[in-house]
Amino acid sequence: MGGEHSGVSAQTRDVFLESAFFTPLAIAGQARSYGLHTDASHRFERGVDFELPRQAAERATALLIEIAGGEPGPIKETFSAEHLPGERQVRLRGSRIEQCLNIRLPDAEIVDILERLGMQVSRDVVDVADETGAWLVKIPSWRFDIAIEEDLIEELARIHGYNRLPVRRPAARLGLVVDDERRQPLTLLRRQLVARGYQEAITYSFVAPELQALLAPDMTAPRLANPISSDMAVMRASLFPGLVKALTYNLNRQQSRIRLFETGLVFQGELDSVEQIPMLSGLICGSRDPEGWAARRDGVDFFDLKGDVESLLKLGGNDEAWRFEPSEHPALHPGQTARLIYQGESVGWLGALHPALRSELGIKPEVFLFEMRLDALTQGRLPSFSALSRYPEVRRDLALVMSEDIPVQALLDTLREFAGEWLTNLHLFDVYRGPGIAEDNKSIALGLTWQHPSRTLNDEEINQLVDTIVTESSRRFGAELRG
Repeated sequence: MGGEHSGVSAQTRDVFLESAFFTPLAIAGQARSYGLHTDASHRFERGVDFELPRQAAERATALLIEIAGGEPGPIKETFSAEHLPGERQVRLRGSRIEQCLNIRLPDAEIVDILERLGMQVSRDVVDVADETGAWLVKIPSWRFDIAIEEDLIEELARIHGYNRLPVRRPAARLGLVVDDERRQPLTLLRRQLVARGYQEAITYSFVAPELQALLAPDMTAPRLANPISSDMAVMRASLFPGLVKALTYNLNRQQSRIRLFETGLVFQGELDSVEQIPMLSGLICGSRDPEGWAARRDGVDFFDLKGDVESLLKLGGNDEAWRFEPSEHPALHPGQTARLIYQGESVGWLGALHPALRSELGIKPEVFLFEMRLDALTQGRLPSFSALSRYPEVRRDLALVMSEDIPVQALLDTLREFAGEWLTNLHLFDVYRGPGIAEDNKSIALGLTWQHPSRTLNDEEINQLVDTIVTESSRRFGAELRG
């Protein structure tokens, strides 16, 4: 880059001028690899006139003598002819001009335009009999951007005037694209989250290494060789760092109720084997309802976030294929963390931000986050028609007392397995802990609905199914009917 020892001062008496040409392919990317991006590298990467160096040296010498005086020395010229760009000729056909521009330009206008651009044009003797004509065009050294016939046609269109070219719709055979109705479009997921009060965030794909080490310590992501800044030095392995940074930015500006989501790629693995995974992530913080005279002031909790995630899963009509399993994540609260399972495969996380991390990041309110793979979330199930039954439905409510450690999902799976093929609805409507229930136990209240498509179910059939459910729940989980 130069310095004082190679610069010009008031005591300078001898000046050495260098004028050179470097091929773009030899320069491209080299300056960035050394971290020395200069004006010269910027120009040489994009191409310069290879016949200009001697003329530039003569002009600089003349200016120097005219302004400062002195005597010029000899010019030392060194070059390798085989490495310099050679003379370029491009064959231009009149038929090709007419095909591309949808207009037949007069031969005289074609020659005039090209010659005014500094090109030498001669008739191609091979195609003299061609009705549309053909030319051999010698390209000047300073037009290094012209290499093929279409480059010349673009110049003709530019000088002739784009507004003077006729307009014609292209003729094409257009076939209908197959639409997989089982897949949920990303716009539908976005609209669902916006409808639930979220705002979309778009953050950088580069994050601070320290923040990523806190929120995704088990993941490896490529490190940038020449980052924009120190806090954007690694590719994101998770969407959590960008959202948490956006959260702190809003909290520092007195925004207490925050709901953000983002979709984008995460980059996992080393640079030579990096995997780019589309993800959807979100976070909530602050009060459950917007401020208002009828609004509650309760803060959000784990189940608010879980409800938002479940609303996304229901869009595909295949929410039975999803499971929430208690688990642990290094950035999430160990008692408020769940792993998202789709068809037996782990595809995401949700939970509360770890209190230790909140303290380290200076975040006072509780924060709840989720992240999941988009390829699993967009998969759905085609709806199918089923006739409505004309016969009455039968409902039974069961209150089962079971250990606090047993997840409700396991109980629901068991009930669906043994409730028979006529079960049309199963839902949890109450969880009770308190007087009348032993410590470390909980009472789960479930509603079960049966309906037969072609006849009325009798009490004996329903009672038999209920007995089977209670017996199997007791055998698997030690559950008992609440008295």
